[in-house]
Amino acid sequence: MATSRQQLRPSLRPKAPTLALERELWGRGREVVVGVDEVGRGAWAGPISVGAAVLPPDKRVYKVRDSKMLTEAERERLFDRVASWCRAWAVGHASQVECDSLGMSEAQRLAARRAVAGLGIEPDHVLIDGRWDFVGKGPAATTRIVKGDATCLSIAAASVLAKVTRDRIMRGEAQHYPGYDFDLNKGYPCPRHKAALKAWGPTSIHRRSWVFMDNLPWGVRPAPDPTQPMLTEAPDL
Repeated sequence: MATSRQQLRPSLRPKAPTLALERELWGRGREVVVGVDEVGRGAWAGPISVGAAVLPPDKRVYKVRDSKMLTEAERERLFDRVASWCRAWAVGHASQVECDSLGMSEAQRLAARRAVAGLGIEPDHVLIDGRWDFVGKGPAATTRIVKGDATCLSIAAASVLAKVTRDRIMRGEAQHYPGYDFDLNKGYPCPRHKAALKAWGPTSIHRRSWVFMDNLPWGVRPAPDPTQPMLTEAPDL
């Protein structure tokens, strides 16, 4: 059985995010520094999720990397270690319905508010991956970092927590929607996902306001029966 003590792949070893920003902020009296990252914005189905992580100044967990650099198995092995290491952590979600009704940007803000509220402590400063402040704490209490999940340890930890949490949600949905491969694609675009949409239309967890949905059939075929063989390609319509 694989364990969390497995060695990092050589390609990941020189790419460790650091605590440089956190240490600078701790030195200025900002005790509660929160790393924030988002996953799921580009998916066709499922929630948009935002992770928030508060790291301790006196302990370190190694092998944490931007979740996009890690395999699914590597992220799963890291998850419990990262979660137990954090002073506080939370993942907030906005559902596919909220993505449709609010728009993606506002849904991302909502998921971020839920994540920060879930920490149970008030942030002194927030470190955000990307170019815009979707947390809404203002410039005095926020630092935006392009590719922050690759360089800032708090954000990298948040990215792992958010990615694994959302992936588990989508794997759980796969049993309810056989044929869409949510356990494999996690709701993101891919050829088999597109084929399933053409064959059976969107499910109740698809984001129906997306432009590509306008050209899909709606309810023209029953959902696939999990006891029957799956189609590998969409039939001609």
